[in-house]
Amino acid sequence: MPARLRQLLQIAPRDSLPMTYQQVAEALGLQPPRTIQRVAQALETLMREDAEQGRPFVAALVVSRRGEGLPAQGFFDLAVELGRFPAEPARWEETWREAFDRAVVTKD
Repeated sequence: MPARLRQLLQIAPRDSLPMTYQQVAEALGLQPPRTIQRVAQALETLMREDAEQGRPFVAALVVSRRGEGLPAQGFFDLAVELGRFPAEPARWEETWREAFDRAVVTKD
């Protein structure tokens, strides 16, 4: 599923981004149970691949419906673990916006 998710995000029109986890699940045709969890796991796989390859996080293009239009906590935790985001949560939103912009630019 990570490859299908990467393809979905790469072909998504700019004006449809960011997508929510639910929108991604629906676009991939996932059926309950655990649809959001499966999307999150696939996004984590993509983050690890992107970090390994030195690419922008394509996962930055997916956000939670809840909160302030940001990815879920797991995105930030893994981004810090992978050395891509600062450890200080106060800087996460700004760093995510930069990551989002890089991901949009490199997908075109």
